[in-house]
Amino acid sequence: MNLEMVMRELETLGKERTKKIYVSNGAHEPLFGVATGAMKPMAKTIKKNQPLAEELYNTGNYDAMYFAGVIADPKAMTAADFERWIDAAYFYMLSDYVVAVTLAETDIAQEVADKWIASGQELRMSAGWSCYCWLLGNRHDGEFSENKLADMLEIVKNTIHDSPERAKYAMNNFIYTVGVSYLPLHDKAVETAKAVGPVEVKRDKTKSKFLDASENIQKAVNKGQLGFKRKYVRC
Repeated sequence: MNLEMVMRELETLGKERTKKIYVSNGAHEPLFGVATGAMKPMAKTIKKNQPLAEELYNTGNYDAMYFAGVIADPKAMTAADFERWIDAAYFYMLSDYVVAVTLAETDIAQEVADKWIASGQELRMSAGWSCYCWLLGNRHDGEFSENKLADMLEIVKNTIHDSPERAKYAMNNFIYTVGVSYLPLHDKAVETAKAVGPVEVKRDKTKSKFLDASENIQKAVNKGQLGFKRKYVRC
């Protein structure tokens, strides 16, 4: 399938109701409103195709950009490629669920994520912390530096309340993910979550929301989910 064929198929799969949901979360035109599950048959046909993924991502169409992440070949992407992708990621569903997810399947994931976390830019920070969540939820504990992750928990504890709104979500999720998926630092993550307490995130036109990693870690403990690892990063 080429770019034109994929775009036609995405347009056919679009639903107005889904489009409204995406827009309410920050997406803007152009987009069709394609449910992620509806993309799977086309993804199975195409498999990995990095040149096509680049063409789709460059359209600026949200659905095309999302599908680009589904068929991308992460190992074929360089740090410069990921910088281009994060530059074009204009809201969190792209930064955290397309760019960060794709990055998490590479050997340069931590290197790039570290740079984004230190950038001070909201969506780069969000993508960086989210990438670590995808990594921790998929890779063996032995692939990570315990000291490094412990230091990152300290950074979260000391800065989360003053961080950009979208980054707060990803940082709070980082505490939770370490607590559930990285057993060597479970206790420290629990302590960090308690020290941080509820995290207030302000949302447009609605009341503030409070995130509580401590409560969510305990729920995972109660369900026997400690040590959880997903088989694949991308569906």
